[in-house]
Amino acid sequence: MGRLEGKVALVTGGAKGQGEAISKIFAKEGATVIISDISEEGEEISNQINNNGGKAHFIPLDVSKSDQWTSIIDFIDDNYNRLDILVNNAGIPGAQNIETLLEDEWQTIIDVNAKSVFLGMKTAVNLMKRNSGGGSIINNSSIWGLVGSGRSAGYQGAKGAVTLLTKTAAIEFSKYNIRVNSIHPGIILTPMVKDSIESGRGQLLIDNTPLKRPGTPDEVAHAVLFLAADESSYITGVALPIDGGYTAG
Repeated sequence: MGRLEGKVALVTGGAKGQGEAISKIFAKEGATVIISDISEEGEEISNQINNNGGKAHFIPLDVSKSDQWTSIIDFIDDNYNRLDILVNNAGIPGAQNIETLLEDEWQTIIDVNAKSVFLGMKTAVNLMKRNSGGGSIINNSSIWGLVGSGRSAGYQGAKGAVTLLTKTAAIEFSKYNIRVNSIHPGIILTPMVKDSIESGRGQLLIDNTPLKRPGTPDEVAHAVLFLAADESSYITGVALPIDGGYTAG
């Protein structure tokens, strides 16, 4: 308990799945959590945290819109005067290959999965760098930001961009003592991948995972907590797989 005591955290895509688990564990460890999502379900998650003695606030956010990023960072500045942790977690799936992917579909996937990470870091850094203790940014990529699959061209293009954008931001922001790392979940039991598992498409991934099972949102959240907390203070620019060994081979 208390690993994030006194810190203010912003979690995008915080209404369900990994984002919900991250928001709840951050609050449990003492952080004030700003939950953002396009889904109003984020309000319910915020209420759950507050009712359980934590501190949370829900603000709707379309992560692909720069003006909405400006508004949410201004809110955090006005109300808390600091931002210690940013988790760029929001994302959407995309299963089309290069030959079938339409240009507007490509753009939507890039906007939500990659442009959002750029906007989040660009907008938040001015507030974060005012902290004497620096800060931590965790960007949600994927195993498909590390290896190819022969499908999901838009998704993999976006997640690959997040991987290297994270590394260059880690170098750029080091002068502010702001650490930037990316996580790379494999097949995780979230609403986004539930249909894939039930249809059988996800079973191939499970079969090819050395631990032979999907991960859970809580397992991802614990890894994110470590990267957010002070005990990882000498870790930046890392691409951390949370994949049961899938990318080890």
